[in-house]
Amino acid sequence: MTSDPRMTLSGTRFGVAYRVRGPEAEARAQADLICIDQTVEAPEAILPAGTIRDEILGRIESFRSLGSDRHEAVISFPIELLTDDCSQLLNVVFGISSLKAGIRVTEISLPEQALQRWPGPRFGRIGLRVLVDVPDRPLVCGVLKPLGLSPTALADLAYQFALGGLDLVKDDQSLSDQPFCPFRERVRRCAEAVSKANRETGRHCLYVSHVSGPWETMHERCLIAEKAGAGGLLICPGLTGYDGLRLIAQDDAIGLPILSHPAFLGTYYVDPDSGIAPPVLFGQLPRLAGADASIYPTFGLDFPITRDDCRQIAAATAVPWNRLKPIFPTAAGRMGFDRIKEMRDLYGDDVLFILGSSIQRDENGLTRACRRFVEEVGRRT
Repeated sequence: MTSDPRMTLSGTRFGVAYRVRGPEAEARAQADLICIDQTVEAPEAILPAGTIRDEILGRIESFRSLGSDRHEAVISFPIELLTDDCSQLLNVVFGISSLKAGIRVTEISLPEQALQRWPGPRFGRIGLRVLVDVPDRPLVCGVLKPLGLSPTALADLAYQFALGGLDLVKDDQSLSDQPFCPFRERVRRCAEAVSKANRETGRHCLYVSHVSGPWETMHERCLIAEKAGAGGLLICPGLTGYDGLRLIAQDDAIGLPILSHPAFLGTYYVDPDSGIAPPVLFGQLPRLAGADASIYPTFGLDFPITRDDCRQIAAATAVPWNRLKPIFPTAAGRMGFDRIKEMRDLYGDDVLFILGSSIQRDENGLTRACRRFVEEVGRRT
């Protein structure tokens, strides 16, 4: 049996770096399996000579020891395996291999020919700064919580956040379309509250609405939010899919900046030897799909993420990547005044602070506390 003679490939390939756990011989054998599992997923003995065996199969481009029974294998795949959607990219990169322990995706390298299919973020860092009229300092975002508040109570909270000079006020990801807090009413009231505060302060705070559900529902909610005056959208691609985020980012009828939230993505990175490394999961993938900012937990909390992980995520959100705009990394997770300096030391000016809910209990009141926080993050270090 031979390959179909009509199947010709360009010879252009894209690369994926995998960290593989185990002694050298075992790790090398695992890398060989990745080449098969991520393409044909069939015994090598049945593969016909020609294009399938010579070009379709993954190819180990480099293999090196990282010490402590860990090795890096950079494997290339033909770009013809990709289509115009995120699901196929993820399938080729980690579809079957994700079912195994001891394999971790650490970088995806796409050539220009492949990246031409991906418009990426609509606004990116610069565009988001223009929308909120903040040209240099870090941005600050408040969160509408806890779950259980009525639309009226959330709108009052949004008003206080915006009156305090915040740049964005976002829904908590727990807010959907609950009977005690219907989506339409919540979005309308919160958008009106932030707009009212903007008229009083002269600022350009954006209300960011969480949209979720099956594709048809999520898309409809995006249109409802845009019509109601929302200034942005919060999407959890781990729950709704990266392609949902991608299609919304490209929809001119919506045309709003998007914040990507990490809900349901934790199991991809919590094991340091398996899954997807944080720079890929929270840096490359949301940027590729079209998010303008990527939310993830910061280091120093009860999450298995390190300072170096956060540094690498920030690098992945900004490194030149064809025409894909840089996006905002975030300082998130119970973020308060005590962590401003170390976040500024790590990220510099290009970071989005996600305020912790404890600021609602500040002895000086929420609005004053927000003003003080914005002032402090804006100070040069």
